[in-house]
Amino acid sequence: MIQIGDVIVSFELFRQYFVCDLSACQGECCIEGDAGAPLQTCEIEQLTKVLPHVWGNLSPAARNVIQTQGVAYVDHDGEWVTSIVGGKDCVFTCYDESGCCHCSIEKAYRAGKTDFYKPISCHLYPIRISRIGDYDALNYHRWHVCHAAETLGKAKGVPVYRFLKEPLIRKYGEAWYEELETAAQEYARAADE
Repeated sequence: MIQIGDVIVSFELFRQYFVCDLSACQGECCIEGDAGAPLQTCEIEQLTKVLPHVWGNLSPAARNVIQTQGVAYVDHDGEWVTSIVGGKDCVFTCYDESGCCHCSIEKAYRAGKTDFYKPISCHLYPIRISRIGDYDALNYHRWHVCHAAETLGKAKGVPVYRFLKEPLIRKYGEAWYEELETAAQEYARAADE
């Protein structure tokens, strides 16, 4: 691991290749698992504000969950997460005509209806942030759902940290990402020696 500012970064973000392959996974990361997507407390208000822009894309079951319990709940670990439908689907999922799952929030953002992209944990996936004292710790989350993304990433030669450049900059800023890029290059040089 390496420390950049107040962030501890696993070398796996440099070693592991990754490029989302939506045609293979069909967005399964938004519909599988035992809890919703992790949230920062400030994101709960943003999710509530975006509701008018996504409501028409949500399933009737998702709308019912939101009306009865809200956009988020506290999971078994005591953390805020997005509400889910039927024990699996994030309430903000929507499906295209082929059955592929998409994020309704991201869809609204791309259509210019909101300035909130989506929760940072979703944008950063498969990087997961945990807290170690006063530091964020960034780790690669391995999940069978993303096997095709690992294969595609390897074929294209794109490591996780580079695939997730945009959300890493969104979370930590340009200067921080430049330090990460330098660390990754130094790591690659050392590995080649």
